[in-house]
Amino acid sequence: MLKTKSFLALDFGAGSLKLAEFAPNEAGGLRLVQYGIKSLGLEGSQEARREGAIQRALQELLSENPFMARDANICAPGFHVFSKFVKLPPVDTAKVTQIIQYEAQQNVPFPLEEVVWDYQILGTSASGELEVLLVAIKSDIVEGLFRVAEGAGIRLQLVDVSLAALCNAFRYNYGDPDGCTMLLDIGAKTSNLLFFEKGKVYARGINIGANSITQEFGNESKLAFAEAERLKMDQGFVSLGGAYEEPDNPQQAAISKIARQVMTRLHIQVNQTMQFYRGQQGGSAPERLYLSGGASIMPYTSQFFAEKLNVPVEYFNPFQNIQIDPSIDLEELAKVAHSMGEVVGLGLRTLAHCPVELNLMPQKSLRRQQFAQKKPYFIAAVFSLVAVIFAIGGFQNRLATLKRSELEKLNLQLTPLQSVDRQLRQAENRLNDDTARADQIATWMEHRLFWPDLLQEMRAAMIEAETKTQSPGQPSGVWVETFTPVIPGRDSSALAELPTASVSAPAIPASTGDWEMDPLLAERYGLVPPSGQTQPAEPEPDPFATPTPDMEGGEAAGDGTNSISVVNLVCRGINRNHISVTANSSLAYTVVRELKANPHFVAEETDLHGEIAQVPDDEETFTFGVKVKLKRPLEM
Repeated sequence: MLKTKSFLALDFGAGSLKLAEFAPNEAGGLRLVQYGIKSLGLEGSQEARREGAIQRALQELLSENPFMARDANICAPGFHVFSKFVKLPPVDTAKVTQIIQYEAQQNVPFPLEEVVWDYQILGTSASGELEVLLVAIKSDIVEGLFRVAEGAGIRLQLVDVSLAALCNAFRYNYGDPDGCTMLLDIGAKTSNLLFFEKGKVYARGINIGANSITQEFGNESKLAFAEAERLKMDQGFVSLGGAYEEPDNPQQAAISKIARQVMTRLHIQVNQTMQFYRGQQGGSAPERLYLSGGASIMPYTSQFFAEKLNVPVEYFNPFQNIQIDPSIDLEELAKVAHSMGEVVGLGLRTLAHCPVELNLMPQKSLRRQQFAQKKPYFIAAVFSLVAVIFAIGGFQNRLATLKRSELEKLNLQLTPLQSVDRQLRQAENRLNDDTARADQIATWMEHRLFWPDLLQEMRAAMIEAETKTQSPGQPSGVWVETFTPVIPGRDSSALAELPTASVSAPAIPASTGDWEMDPLLAERYGLVPPSGQTQPAEPEPDPFATPTPDMEGGEAAGDGTNSISVVNLVCRGINRNHISVTANSSLAYTVVRELKANPHFVAEETDLHGEIAQVPDDEETFTFGVKVKLKRPLEM
């Protein structure tokens, strides 16, 4: 069903804040109702001051323009977003999510629990590989955008990224042109370069923007950023170099030279990306270039890139297929249309299905948003409940009078029974005490087999990991070298006093093929019996013994105040670096997966602990740590 309600598109750029209100038109297309732009200045690219700057700019835009809508799609700033195109081998559909999860762990430069990330499969290459766009942003950045928007009374529907928004806007307005087309969006702090060819897209973010011109000119001229930006906008142009005569105005001459230097650095990055696209992505040479972004309209920018790239250069018009409301001044819109590509792309996300659909909404914000949507129903339910309570209250008053009369009669009969009740309670308390002691003794007896059972489960996981990573003619072995129970409240010195255990999978021989374990190591890891020595078996604890303060943990054993739910393992495996550089990592991850799959362990909290040891090829073994969370803690 076509939406008739208008909505907002909000682009949080590094240099400016762009806000537009859209509505569907009668033909099912997009209609621009109104728009506004506010410059953020230098504060927009400074982390400590950015949130305050965009909050002020948004409040000013909403107060200066009669924006009616309150539901909004937003675009996160490009310099905060990590994006990468990755290729995945052809695999079963069921395994794609797992492989992309692994790629995210390897490529995103932050821990995944600190970011919001998403991906989209854009197609397949000629060799059958999956082409995937992976994007991520730190959660606290998105939470800051939510605070700003909600403080202004705006409800966020989705969080997009500039690369995706530009791609959707270009496809909507230009379709799929013949040959290879480039779109270069030059922003304040970063630039985006997109390639469109045969229905596919490739993009890269470049850390060069127009703020570099302002900052370098300000430093050279000893001017504040705001004044340098004003002079750049009023007098700046890109010097054509060569035999062209310099302007008489020294400030204008300085700006033009600096602008050419910055654009030259940008051209170098564009040229390198073109070479990568043609060599690694199998693309063709670009046949045309579209310019967009706030810095793209600096005079002679198009001539500069036309000369450097030797291709026709045009300016990207994101409103080519967008209906413009008659109340909008077209001449004023034309001055800023080149910088509105992301805003149009955001508007299209509400209107129809788009080629690239990403959403970086944090789960915490989604839950808060869902609660806010349900709040009116909660309030209505409370009022209904109050009305029912008042109705029931009158009936209850009438019943209370009858109850008091009957209660007086019952009290006369109750007094003789109270004495009997006290005797029964005393007997019941004694029975409860005896039952609790019996239950404690039963628990102690049950836990006698806890550690043997736990070691057996770990042994099974090791054997399964060996089987899955075994290569023909190549030994594969892994065993638990030590495990240490983690007791809450213990410091490191107390934990060091706990006994550690060594267990190995019997499926690992001391000698396999061309590889032979040192006899002392084999004896150390339990692969062969100790030479002539036996350890006297420690007497089992008497579950009926009276607890004393000397027992483990400094408390009476069995008092239920301590439990073991986490065990730290140190695993040792046969070094298989000579097979491949990822063989050791594969073995470690396989062990973790087998432990996660075991019903005795909590999969979400069982994972690698620390780093996988990097050892040279001539080392026989390597180590890695694993933290195992038990589903049934051992009460102490």
